[in-house]
Amino acid sequence: MVIHRPDFIVIGAMKSATTTLHEQLARQPGFFMSRPKEPNFFSDDAMYARGWPWYSSLFRPAREADLRGESSTHYTKLPSYPRTVERMVRDLPRLKLIYLMRHPIDRLISQYVHELTAGRINGGVREAVEEHPELVDYSRFARQLEPFLQAFGFENVLAVFFPRLVQHSQSELERIGRFLAHDGPLRWDSALPPQNVGRERLRPSPIREALVQSPVLSPLRQRIVPRNWSRSVKELWRAQIDPPPMQPDLIARLRDIFDADLAQLASWLGITLDCESFHDKTIDRSYDWAER
Repeated sequence: MVIHRPDFIVIGAMKSATTTLHEQLARQPGFFMSRPKEPNFFSDDAMYARGWPWYSSLFRPAREADLRGESSTHYTKLPSYPRTVERMVRDLPRLKLIYLMRHPIDRLISQYVHELTAGRINGGVREAVEEHPELVDYSRFARQLEPFLQAFGFENVLAVFFPRLVQHSQSELERIGRFLAHDGPLRWDSALPPQNVGRERLRPSPIREALVQSPVLSPLRQRIVPRNWSRSVKELWRAQIDPPPMQPDLIARLRDIFDADLAQLASWLGITLDCESFHDKTIDRSYDWAER
């Protein structure tokens, strides 16, 4: 049996435009991106138990010359998934990795809204931070990156910052192409809207799920319900949750945590970086690792 392996993986961070980058790469000549976008093969025990025949099948439709990739944000969710790097370096020792980073507080808030609309979190931000420490953990970028840098080497990990990807999309796409040794032109599709936006998600609804998934009702709905009615009803289910305000003392507390982590990240990049300077520093230019 032929084993099909990814050439690279977008490993996170969650809510940092990983879905947008995945879809943009899928539109480029010479790339093949997995469906589903997030197989979570190396992180989730149940997915890893499916074995390599299942994982390999995700990349089988690619052409021989294509660069194959997937994008699973679970891979940078320590301590939730502690065996990811161990499995990945054993199975794919010559892998290239891409890690996207957003302002750590903005990323936390975006995840909070995401989990709120999914019904996995209730209450305000302060309560969520206390009850769900992963909101903070997943924004500690140096902590999430360190085991990958140790296992794969700095030269095989590309740091991409959300502000620059948004404002300088074409140049960052070209930079990603160079990192992956892609041969040929790349063009950012500006007609593709941002993907997986939290406030645009649909609220959980047993009624909607029954209508969509029923083998009897779904085809009937598609035939008799006008498209504009369907869109209007869907809008009623959209979350439309704006980022909540945060108390100054909570912001100060989070900045203390994230500034310490960003200082470690900045030392690898040869710069200074903290929450206050994050947007300005990361939008102006791209960074390569200074420490190897």
